[in-house]
Amino acid sequence: MAEPGGAEPGGAEDGICPWCGTDPLYRAYHDTEWGVPVRDERPLFEMLVLESFQSGLSWITILRRREGFRRAFAGFDPDILARFGPADVDRLLVDPGIIRHRGKIEATVANARAALALRDSGPGLAAFLWAAVDGQPLTNHFTTGTEVPGKTALSDALARRLKQAGFRHLGSTTVYAFMQAAGLVNDHLTTCPRHAEISVGA
Repeated sequence: MAEPGGAEPGGAEDGICPWCGTDPLYRAYHDTEWGVPVRDERPLFEMLVLESFQSGLSWITILRRREGFRRAFAGFDPDILARFGPADVDRLLVDPGIIRHRGKIEATVANARAALALRDSGPGLAAFLWAAVDGQPLTNHFTTGTEVPGKTALSDALARRLKQAGFRHLGSTTVYAFMQAAGLVNDHLTTCPRHAEISVGA
């Protein structure tokens, strides 16, 4: 299952998805953000970047540093990030507010440039991403966490398209986690109140 950060299941007496446990920050993310369809370019870009940084780490680690990432990466403005050079990368490598990983930082700059290229060529990032699901969220009907896949044929295809478009550090598992988070797919369990709420809102 491509749960955010691979959080250990537990504490789902109220029927909500068990991966968020009882941590207030995690619960708030589950209750208000995860799975809600996002169609604006900048938040989608932010989510792609944060998912790329989550690879190999727990999602709560990323959530606790999200404001640090926003500050360090100029509010995830691709126009600004695309101009970052080696000195900026070196500066970010000593920034305690983010995950200091050279490959992921350099990928973020490359991904900003790729996002601008998509905008300049016509479709833009949002249309490019949502084309993976024909513009409409996919609603799954899983009853247990073990049913939820870590990746799918759709995430395989989108990861390939992103790579072809110049994006880096976005494999199929990371892309599926992004699809879940950004609401391209609704993977809340059917026992979770958010499953129906998002399905109606979508």
